Formats: sequence, C-alpha cells, structure tokens
Amino acid sequence: MGCSSQKQLIKAGSTPQLLADNFSFTEGPAADAAGNVYFTDQPNNRIYKWDATDGSISVFMEDAGRANGLYFDDDGNLLAAADNQSEIWKIAPDTSVQVLLTNFEGKRFNGPNDLWIAPHGTIYFTDPYYQRDYWERTHKDIEAERVYALTPDGNVRIVAGDLVQPNGIIGTPDGKTLYIADIGAGKTYRYTRDYEGNLTNKQLFTEQGSDGMTLDSQGNVYLTGKGVTVYDKTGKKIKHINIDKEWTGNVTFGGKKRRTLFITAQQDVYTLHMNVKGVRRY
Repeated sequence: MGCSSQKQLIKAGSTPQLLADNFSFTEGPAADAAGNVYFTDQPNNRIYKWDATDGSISVFMEDAGRANGLYFDDDGNLLAAADNQSEIWKIAPDTSVQVLLTNFEGKRFNGPNDLWIAPHGTIYFTDPYYQRDYWERTHKDIEAERVYALTPDGNVRIVAGDLVQPNGIIGTPDGKTLYIADIGAGKTYRYTRDYEGNLTNKQLFTEQGSDGMTLDSQGNVYLTGKGVTVYDKTGKKIKHINIDKEWTGNVTFGGKKRRTLFITAQQDVYTLHMNVKGVRRY
C-alpha cells in the first residue's frame, strides 16, 4: 500500500493511547524480533519491557547504566547508550552486560545518546553533551559533539564531526542511508553510507532537529519534539501527530506485525495503530 495520502499512515479511527504515565522521563524505545518494545526511564535507571502480546509493562533491568537510546542487534542483544559513565553496553537477554566502549583516545565520551546498528554489525552513535545531575563531572573531556562508528572488531572512529549537537539517528535497512538529527542546529541531515561504513554526501533533509527518530517501510522519517512529525523520503512534511505533552522524546514501531507506533513523551508512553509498518532486519 502506498502512502501518497497523509490519511493512509494511521489506521482509521486510531488516536494515541496512553499506556502508562508513572515514569520520570521515558526514552530509547527499541523493538525486538517478536515486536516487544523496550524503553528506558533514565532518571530511575531502569529499562522496561512492553509485551506485544498482552500489552503489559514490566521491569526488564534495574541499574541499567542510566541507559538512554537502545537498539537490538541481530542476535537479540540490547545495545544501550549507557549515559552514567558515557559507555556503550551490550545487554544479553538475561541482563548480563558487556561494556563495548568506554572512551575515545583515552578521553571520556560526552554522553552517548542514541544509536543504530548497520548490517554486518557496525554501531553508529551520537555523542552530545547534556549535563546530568547524577554526574560528578561538570565539563567535557571531548569538546566536539560528534557521531562515531564502532565496528564489530572494536575499532571506533569519527564519522561526523561538523554538527552542533547530534541526537537522533536512524538508518535504512539496506544500510545505505543514514539520518542524523542535529538538535542543536534545528536540522536533520541525510548521509550516504559507503561500503567501508563512512558517511558521505551530507544533505539537508529538513529544517527540524529531533530527539529520536524512526522509519517506516515506505521510507517515511518520523521526528520527535513537539509531538511526532512525519516526512516522506524527499523531506516533504506529510503528517503531524499531536501528543499532549510538552516534549516527545522518541518513537519506534513495535507490536507483532510492527504496525504499532510506540511513543515516549516525558512521564508517559503511548501507542498508535498504523497502516504502515516499521522496518526490520530480522
């Protein structure tokens, strides 16, 4: 089904449904292969699981490294931007943790915020600086706020160093296109990813920054901030989904058929039934 009309995106009669409103600040939703959605409550240092079968929400992990952005790898491990010590974690289904990355050239990262995994396993992550009240430090070790790539063999390098404050990040399933939101500049860019994993051909996608983002199977890009704004692959705005909160942090597709838009917005989490599906690589 095509999406030439805005009306086709959302299932007829569907509006955002509040699932729960008892969190401090929700972030980082990521769906596993079964469509269950995991999300973080960063101030309370927990990762929660929304069950795609019965709609229940349960605690998946305590002491979660102040995780922010999340993303599943092809083996069912949950990758986390662990903000407490500015690390990248790999969390197994049994919640055992492998710390994949702790620093860049001996200096602490600003605060890995959001991440995406390309085909063949390279992890791309944004590293903005937001002063946290649970940190002892009060200044940056790395002045620039950049985007990095971590290869499966453990090598890390800068792939985008000319942004003000990169935040949301998402790539296409084929790994050829990467979207990065520069929330500090109020812009979102589109990059071509070459066969070596480098980012080239930087293009302005839209004059809107974003906290988090996702894609649907039609190639539409979902940005967050004041609600959720949807752009087609050319950068044309095609829909705005209003969320009755001051800030909408992040968004992903989940559910058994991946047709449920899962939205984190401050203390709340919402779902919205869609006609389009989220993309997946499983």
